[in-house]
Amino acid sequence: MSAIAQLGVTSLDEHLATRADLARFNRDHWGVEVLHWIRDARFREDHSRVRTRSGPRVMASLRNLAIGALRLAGRTDIAEATRWACRYMNRPFSILGLTP
Repeated sequence: MSAIAQLGVTSLDEHLATRADLARFNRDHWGVEVLHWIRDARFREDHSRVRTRSGPRVMASLRNLAIGALRLAGRTDIAEATRWACRYMNRPFSILGLTP
């Protein structure tokens, strides 16, 4: 058996934030961080050359759409699912329901 301690900072007073609240805040934070990590590690977002006007926001939205579509299709390993979807051109469209 092991124990792990994690430190965090909040602006809430100790009587306003219960242990359950702090655990939820932590889970919510890491849920967002995982999405950013996937976008950077799998889709190489930090290496994108799209930098002007609304281009970066559009590309981030497309990456989020791809990740969300793969998860809705039941895929949990985004790296493997991306390779699977890229092998045949019709797979991404079938995930989105855009094929007859």
